[in-house]
Amino acid sequence: MIETPLSASATSVGAFFSGNTFSVPPFQREYAWEVDEVREFWEDLSQGMDEGAYFLGLFVLTDDEGRKHVVDGQQRILTLTLLAAALYHEAVRHGRNALADRIQADFLKSINYETDEQFARVRLSNERDNSTLEELLESSEIVERESGDEDVSARLVAASEVIRQKLATDLDQDPFRRLGAWADYLTNQVYVASFVHPDPASAYRVFEVINTRGKDLTTAELLKNYILSQTPARERTSAYNRWQSVARPLSPQDGPVNLVQFIRHVATLRAGHVAPKDLYSYLARGRAKQLRSKRKPPSVPELMDALEGQLPLYLQMVDPTVEGPADPEWLAIFSALRDLGVITVRPLLMALSQSINAKEGMESVLRLVVRRIVVGNLGTGNVERRLSEAAYEVAGTGDWVKPLEDLDDLNHEPGEFVEQLRKRSFNKATLGFLHRCNQQNTITPTSEGTTHLIRPRQATDWHGFPDDEFAFWGSTMGNTFLASVERRPPGASSWDGFKNNLLPYALTCGDLEDLEHRDVWSTAEVEERGMALAEVAAKIWFPERH
Repeated sequence: MIETPLSASATSVGAFFSGNTFSVPPFQREYAWEVDEVREFWEDLSQGMDEGAYFLGLFVLTDDEGRKHVVDGQQRILTLTLLAAALYHEAVRHGRNALADRIQADFLKSINYETDEQFARVRLSNERDNSTLEELLESSEIVERESGDEDVSARLVAASEVIRQKLATDLDQDPFRRLGAWADYLTNQVYVASFVHPDPASAYRVFEVINTRGKDLTTAELLKNYILSQTPARERTSAYNRWQSVARPLSPQDGPVNLVQFIRHVATLRAGHVAPKDLYSYLARGRAKQLRSKRKPPSVPELMDALEGQLPLYLQMVDPTVEGPADPEWLAIFSALRDLGVITVRPLLMALSQSINAKEGMESVLRLVVRRIVVGNLGTGNVERRLSEAAYEVAGTGDWVKPLEDLDDLNHEPGEFVEQLRKRSFNKATLGFLHRCNQQNTITPTSEGTTHLIRPRQATDWHGFPDDEFAFWGSTMGNTFLASVERRPPGASSWDGFKNNLLPYALTCGDLEDLEHRDVWSTAEVEERGMALAEVAAKIWFPERH
């Protein structure tokens, strides 16, 4: 709750900039506008200039020893700064030196009256991005930037280029007069509403709910904001660096999705199941309704310690080829689950990694996953909840035997497994994985070969296997095999063409011998072969029954 009343004040952009200096604190999002959003911003401003006035929206600030920290409005403040820099450089280029000095004094630079030192009115918390911004303000040319793992500086450069090009076009007919018009417009006719939040420590609450322009806040941004705003000011730079060290290795994989997923999976070890929509509420406020009261959220230091502690192992779950603490046997299991596209069990694997006989426990989880994929559905919310609760129990006790026994009802009988594997359709990744398991007689096969349909979707002259039957049997175990070539060769869209052009690339002699002596390939052959392969698979996935 914000106990101190907040009142906004309206002012011109000229007064807003000339009367303040701004810092973008670490808990804020980075500059996020893409080229299209910068163009839209320019078009809005240009239209307002023709109409005589423009309202730029609300800005939320906090005061820190006279410098304003931007809680909301960073995208607009930075883009306005880039526009002011473009106007300054054009004014210098066209000999309007007095106007250039005024633009620099009002929008770009502030002066220390005791030392005569000048410094930028806007400062970013990230040193690399701040250095790029300062170069853009100082240079009349577009800054050349080397590519790297961060893209904030690249977005700043791209935004500056868009604005400079738009402004140059606008000034083309009468640069002297038009420069004056733009400077007067920004200084006196563009308006903002702003308020300075009275309590910097609680400013993140405003950041959560006020976002007047730009992209909606993501869960990752809210979590970063919460963690850093709950850190004492003197420790925020260190906390920001810790956050970045966790976020960087995960974000390039799938944007911020992997990062938020990782945080939720780590929280699961302490809280049990946390729905994605409840993650922020649980960590920041501890009020997710479905969680038991005894499952208190971690403090910020506890959360950061947990994230840093689990990150190396989690990165190996995402990519088993990277260096980390996992045993080779664990990596084989991680690879199998990645081949199957299974993410739900990662909290359980993290918990198992800290238990006795971890490999045996992880193998039990992999068997459960495959049995469930073949017979049931692994993707339901109830299954994820049960797996998460098992992870919570294992993390709390260090013993996995009973928690996994409690999941036994998710398993299925071998007969049902064989029947479903014989006739169900699966995606090629799952079919390829199961074929490799059969061929290598293991639950953790190496990733060799490419899955191909024997009778393909677009087939010609395929006696005994019409399209309506293909719809049911085409993506089943019996109609697929592994080959050493990735692409289907030309001429392999009939049975004879398959045997002549694709079958010679069969990965195993067993498939070659099984298929080359058949005269026809119809649904009867698919059912027969599917049954044989399913029975082999059952021996691998139900060793206790054989």
